[in-house]
Amino acid sequence: MHPTEVIEFIVVVGIIVVIIIISFLLKGNWRKLGQALALVVLVAYCLFFIARPNWIDSQIEKKVYMLEPYLEQKYPKDDWMITTVPHRENGYKHLNPYYIGVIFENEPEVTYHFWVDENNIYQISYSTDKSLDELMYKDSK
Repeated sequence: MHPTEVIEFIVVVGIIVVIIIISFLLKGNWRKLGQALALVVLVAYCLFFIARPNWIDSQIEKKVYMLEPYLEQKYPKDDWMITTVPHRENGYKHLNPYYIGVIFENEPEVTYHFWVDENNIYQISYSTDKSLDELMYKDSK
């Protein structure tokens, strides 16, 4: 488990425990209502963590779909390969899955990272051993 997942788990368990403790202090229907609320919070938490990886995948697909025409317009004569973070695999949880990497065929030792939101596409960083002056596709923004 990644540390952020552990923190999320501890917070949710803490909330559920507090709800259950409060429900035991109540009487009658209020007690049942408190326990039902704890159950609802638990089910919602489970559903959230089952659905979240699929939601991230759909968002990444949408962003890649938006990035491809941008690259075709900006670099019409070049070939590239788009890479994404394999966020479901171990060892990649610390990386932002929304950063989209682009590796150009002319420059295979450099990965340019793009950020795509609803209205804009930004080249936010690059990964390489080259100096800044040697990069062929670096945005000057």
